[in-house]
Amino acid sequence: MAKISMGIHHITAVVGDPQENVDFYAGVLGLRLVKQTVNFDDPGTYHLYFGNEGAEPGTIITFFPWGDAYKGRIGDGQVGVTSYVVPAEALGFWEKRLAKFKIPTVKTERFGEQYLTFDDPHGLHLEIIAREEGRPNTWSMGEVGPESAIKGFGGATLYSANPEKTADLLENTMGLERVGEENGLLRLRSTSTIGNIIDLKLTREGSGQIGVGTVHHIAWRALDNEDQLDWKQHIENYGLGVTPVQDRNYFNSIYFREYGDILFEIATDPPGFAIDEPENALGEKLMLPKQYEKYRSGLEKDLDPIAVRVLD
Repeated sequence: MAKISMGIHHITAVVGDPQENVDFYAGVLGLRLVKQTVNFDDPGTYHLYFGNEGAEPGTIITFFPWGDAYKGRIGDGQVGVTSYVVPAEALGFWEKRLAKFKIPTVKTERFGEQYLTFDDPHGLHLEIIAREEGRPNTWSMGEVGPESAIKGFGGATLYSANPEKTADLLENTMGLERVGEENGLLRLRSTSTIGNIIDLKLTREGSGQIGVGTVHHIAWRALDNEDQLDWKQHIENYGLGVTPVQDRNYFNSIYFREYGDILFEIATDPPGFAIDEPENALGEKLMLPKQYEKYRSGLEKDLDPIAVRVLD
């Protein structure tokens, strides 16, 4: 039976100073900080999650803030550009807002849509696209209210070391629908209304190097644990090695590196981010995986304090 991806679950990137990260994604972009926790493999480092009010799959961007890490290079084997979708008439609002914070923007057009492109403070390539589809985000942060708030991901532009093989995986194994080609990009669409558009660069960009300002991996949605195991078998049948299921507290994960060197994850929609704190208080305090709870006092001392601030 054919498998069809619902689209993006989350995107995880490496950035620098954690307070700069919070100021930009919450203070400027108006996203909700939905979880403060630590890196499973490096508990001395935050793992910060931002999304819509309900912390729903397709809206979540996550960060490993390594303040003293070296600068990365965006290139083949990575998500090159992360796209956010806003309400249909909101692009002008965002152009003015980013200008207010002295963030340079460039307007571009592809596949008949206008994009506002810019970089975050640590070098990640971002863009905003206005579309009708996707439910409004009811979260408000300063001047950013539901009429202009980011709904979630518009999608992503992938830079592959083997574009032909990546295209084959996305279309024929992950079930994305081919929309068209334009200016060296192949556009594919998943079944969701957000996190649903993938533009694949059909020419090589040059090898990427992980570090500050680069995406670590892109995660795709699985409906539940059973669906995830089906995906595991499905990807293995395609010929790629897949990790065992790993418990990430808020979802279960499997990982594989596709033939274009991009690290893919498939993450379950449940249990979600309200499993360890009330939905109306998401992201307000440090939540630790149970194996690190006994080290809480030391970790809280070592981690730089962060705060969500209205910057208007």
